[in-house]
Amino acid sequence: MSRSTWMRATVACAFAVLGGCGGDNLNQTGPRLVADIAVPNVKAGVNFSFDIGTVSGGRYYFTDRNNASLDVIDIPTKTFVKAIQGSGNLAFAGLGPGPSATSGPDGATPVGGLIYAGDVNSVKIVDPGVGTVLSSIPVSTTGVRADEGCLDATHGIFMISSPEEPTPFATFINTSTQSVIAKVTFTDTAGKPTAGLEACVYDAASDNFYVNVDGSTTNPHGELVRLPGAAIRAIPPGGTQNYTALSGVAMYSEGNCDPTGLALGPGTDIAVGCREATTGAPLLLQIFNRASGAQIASLNAGGGDQLEYDAPTNRYYNATSRWTASGNASANGACTAASPCTPVLTIIDAGTRSVVTRLNTGNNAHSVAIDAATGLVFVPYSSATAPAGCPNCAANGFVNGGVSVFAAR
Repeated sequence: MSRSTWMRATVACAFAVLGGCGGDNLNQTGPRLVADIAVPNVKAGVNFSFDIGTVSGGRYYFTDRNNASLDVIDIPTKTFVKAIQGSGNLAFAGLGPGPSATSGPDGATPVGGLIYAGDVNSVKIVDPGVGTVLSSIPVSTTGVRADEGCLDATHGIFMISSPEEPTPFATFINTSTQSVIAKVTFTDTAGKPTAGLEACVYDAASDNFYVNVDGSTTNPHGELVRLPGAAIRAIPPGGTQNYTALSGVAMYSEGNCDPTGLALGPGTDIAVGCREATTGAPLLLQIFNRASGAQIASLNAGGGDQLEYDAPTNRYYNATSRWTASGNASANGACTAASPCTPVLTIIDAGTRSVVTRLNTGNNAHSVAIDAATGLVFVPYSSATAPAGCPNCAANGFVNGGVSVFAAR
């Protein structure tokens, strides 16, 4: 049978109560595809624009620009539950007038029982329990998005980056009052705005925020910036400070990286996903010592966006949508019909700092989230033909777009 038929049969077997599908699919172990979940208004030929996903309370949430919603999937049953949409001034931007910079929602971060979602000019607060957008926190008026965020649960501070502003900045929000307490701008030591901001994480053990900066004068292809939590809390309420002026700030070169995802690993490890825009450059995942900034590993495992660490498996999961057959960046780092990509979910052993396996994924599958309790991995993807640049997606069984579900163990 064809590969796509085999994949559909494997998924069907995964849900069978009794045998009869042939073989021993129900007894398989190890990373593998187990389900495919349809998303409303996403079908063959549709360019599905989604962004970051997260797991909270037995459900998987991800941001969906086509439906202008935060989408909800029930993890135990692997079923689509609802698309949470706001209305009026609480509505998400959706696809907007053009590029992702003016689209939303974008990042999604659990904060207690709520989800904070980055959107154009704002952060939307979603109550998934009742399925509503509760409020909107303005962070800008320029018509571009607040993108990815991270939470300091110890001090009740949420950080979110606005990468496409004329001068990129991060907004810090008090999660008790849901109000802006400070902003940090990103003008580098040469007095120039940085190239943008990517994922951030908070390390409770050291009380530091970490954020990927797309590029600075000193590090044009990316730097990992450490923002001490104490320095953020020392900014006068409502104040703004530049990152280079923060007490204890540190900037670590990421080399030719063009960074995207960021994940705290075991011990003092922190992993950086690179999505190199230099034609033919190796697609890398780099691991640093987050205390010293020293690079301790560099793997040919990049080309992704969201990067997650799962403690039960002690592995990183990188949604490497721009991976290629050669392991090197396609033309200018983009997937096109002339310079195609072969999207995969790259799994890395955090102990040995080595690649475990790569599993085929669908078109533009750049988002990933792991449920530590069940070991299920959720990866949204677009239809095989839109956007262009994934000639193998249909043959691999990823035709219509939706959410693919993998077992991590």
